[in-house]
Amino acid sequence: MAIRTFGPNAVDWEERIDLNRLRTERLSRLHSALNDSSLGAVLSFDFANIRYMSATHIGTWAMDKLIRFALLVRGGRPIVWDFGSAARHHQLHNPWLDHGDGTEGPPSGARAGISTLRGAFHPDAGIAEDVAAKIAAELREHGLANEPLGVDLVEMPILMALRAEGIDVVDGQQVFLAARRTKTRDEISLLTQACAMVDAAYEELYGFLRPGVRENECVGLVSKVLYDLGSEYVEGVNAISGERCSPHPHVYSDRLIRPGDPAFFDILHSHLGYRTCYYRTFAVGSASTAQRDAYVRCREYMDQAIALVRPGATTADIVQVWPRAEEFGFPDETAAFALQYGHGVGLSIWEKPVFSRLVSLDHPEVLEEGMVFALETYWPAADGWSAARIEEEVVVTADGCEVITRFPAEELLVAGRRYWTVGGALDTRRETQSHLNTLGDGGT
Repeated sequence: MAIRTFGPNAVDWEERIDLNRLRTERLSRLHSALNDSSLGAVLSFDFANIRYMSATHIGTWAMDKLIRFALLVRGGRPIVWDFGSAARHHQLHNPWLDHGDGTEGPPSGARAGISTLRGAFHPDAGIAEDVAAKIAAELREHGLANEPLGVDLVEMPILMALRAEGIDVVDGQQVFLAARRTKTRDEISLLTQACAMVDAAYEELYGFLRPGVRENECVGLVSKVLYDLGSEYVEGVNAISGERCSPHPHVYSDRLIRPGDPAFFDILHSHLGYRTCYYRTFAVGSASTAQRDAYVRCREYMDQAIALVRPGATTADIVQVWPRAEEFGFPDETAAFALQYGHGVGLSIWEKPVFSRLVSLDHPEVLEEGMVFALETYWPAADGWSAARIEEEVVVTADGCEVITRFPAEELLVAGRRYWTVGGALDTRRETQSHLNTLGDGGT
């Protein structure tokens, strides 16, 4: 892999991220995926797909509203119908949306348009029919009215209106995911920069963790660090501690962290659209034998998986080294889903390829150079309440992979104040420690 240098800003004295190249190469890949499909065009309501296609963004406040849409026809340029004044902004500041067709007025790829606001508009207002009419007109203009139209996700009124126009609507999500399957050099740089920001957040978090702080305070600290570093969007911080670690609830609370607690975190944020999914586990103040043993096993599963990552390997090869659900207390792979897991990372948190014993053994996917994905492992401790969780993001290289999550995770880190006794530093390995006051955690 070529040596890269990183920074949040452009400079004239180093080659960093080339945003024009990023836009051009993403659109080229989407065209290739469309040309390889049986579709005449793709229509997107998904913000990540719209951004990949058109390099437009109107803020994370709108991500769940399905209010904007974009169309790409075979051999054509993207057309984005956008929310109110955002369309005018694109006309002024997004020259790559100009179709160059010689027409007077604003760029023809940036237009005003609105979807149904997830049903908030009155059904009789004709909004769905207006959306469908706009799409049908473009398909007819390009001679594609009789070709299948791929849609990534759609509200029922829009779907019915498109079909009323005589359009054959089919699944288009696979076309987008095929284009996004491997990353361009600039996407890899942005993903690496996003991880570097989380590295910094973990550094601050490690210094902050101590008995008496709440999980939600940790979330606030991490969010501030990331936004101060220029994060576009902190999607979530999964903060789990103490007895909440097993089973994993996937949501933070107001729980007070106590001496001897395990605590694991998943930090998900966006840097120029490119996301992270990045777990780390700590012990606070001290760790029991059971906690350390769980961490060691969790790390072993991670290292075994990373050692297999290279072009030509498959997702089945990876998941075969991970334990079956029944081995760590679950009845089947659905019940244990996402605990031993892998997923592509890009403009979305979960992209191709997916690694899970639920699907990968029967439907393996081949790893390719340029893929970026996260691998996650989990192991519950023998004490019945603590657990370990580790996640690394990797880039598939020509002969292996590069790990781009850099905060130390080779061994279980103990956070918090160091205590001193008359005999010296208090041993952080408290062999019989348990919140249940039993000896079932590996002690004597």
